[in-house]
Amino acid sequence: MTAFEPDEPSRPTGEAPFQPQPPDGEGDESTRPERPLELATRSIHGGMGRAQSGAPVVMPLYQSATFHGGGPGDEGELRYSRYGNNPNQELVGDRVAQLEGMEAGLAVGSGMAAIALTLLSLVRTGDHVVTSDRLYGATRLFMEEELPRRGVEVGWVDPENGERGWRDALRPRTRLLYLETPTNPTLRVHDPRVPAAVAREQRIPLVMDVTFASPMNFRAGEWGAEVAIHSATKYLGGHSDLIAGVVTGPRARIEEIQRMLRLYGPALDPHAAWLLDRGLRTLDVRIERHNRNALSLARWFQGRPGVDRVIYPGLPSHPDHELATRLLDGYGGMLGVELSGGVAATEGFCRSLRLAALAPSLGGVETLVSLPRLTSHRSMDAGARRAAGIGDGLVRISVGLEGLEDLTGEFERALAGARSASSRVSATPGQES
Repeated sequence: MTAFEPDEPSRPTGEAPFQPQPPDGEGDESTRPERPLELATRSIHGGMGRAQSGAPVVMPLYQSATFHGGGPGDEGELRYSRYGNNPNQELVGDRVAQLEGMEAGLAVGSGMAAIALTLLSLVRTGDHVVTSDRLYGATRLFMEEELPRRGVEVGWVDPENGERGWRDALRPRTRLLYLETPTNPTLRVHDPRVPAAVAREQRIPLVMDVTFASPMNFRAGEWGAEVAIHSATKYLGGHSDLIAGVVTGPRARIEEIQRMLRLYGPALDPHAAWLLDRGLRTLDVRIERHNRNALSLARWFQGRPGVDRVIYPGLPSHPDHELATRLLDGYGGMLGVELSGGVAATEGFCRSLRLAALAPSLGGVETLVSLPRLTSHRSMDAGARRAAGIGDGLVRISVGLEGLEDLTGEFERALAGARSASSRVSATPGQES
């Protein structure tokens, strides 16, 4: 599924190589080592196990809050959907863990639930967290408001400052490092090997939000992360019809996060877990199309009238293009377009949409358009947004699976609307874009 040839052929890859087999006549099928399953196969069969005759091909929906157990002499684990151990919940947690190459996974009620539970499981009053300053808006709010309210100090790092930035931010009670890559919405690709080296030295975990990549394009554990978090609402589900999060990592770490799940209660509904299972089955083919469509559309936007900048890691003009080519198996389905006319241009652009949906979220089969200043980063003031690279003219596009000619026709119309709106503002004295 790789979208391009990497610069470093020795880098890790999710497409596991064949294991050596004994020569003909030596050993039999039962003694030969099994070849690890490829990512595409894991996305369909991971966590299912060997089926008995007559078993359903698709896991049934266990729409039950509770299960038999807990009687005299029954010392086994209690099954209760709030605990996150409904069979549907367990299946998708295990499957994402297999895609990530992690030991265990836990499915929860949303991506923010996965982030919050992970952080709360790792810190106590008086502790310290070091995080990249390039974060999704809600994650930033959690770091800025919720952790300090609990007596946890947060140190902020510009990941472009390299290892020195991470080291200088450390404190005696630093309990974790946190990185998001690619970032939302500016699509910066920061090298996880830098904080991973610091985390290993300090014997603390590196936690990564890798929602924008999906395991098909990037597996955080291969690059030093101990914990990987996904908003499964996005690419893992892929159909804009569920809210979920998944966290993967070492089994002991996941068990501690599950303990927090039992206390705070943001369990994933069994039906949403069943839908997530369905979405995961097509993840490989969907991501391949997302990668292809987004790269083609990013190239198409370049040089168009009214477009100041196209933000996409697959373009040589992107500041992290070379690094993205080494780290990623595909550049992803997200792109940003900075319009020349600022606010007025974005409004004209959005009013001209007919096919793409103007809506928050991302990663669905349909193309979604959003304005970060009004959605994901609306809690930041304009100055802070500009400092983070989020200008008033930025349009974020989650490129879907539609036909490419239909998408270019859609955005040709939207750019015309943007130019028209900008012209009207320019012709009106006293108005600013």
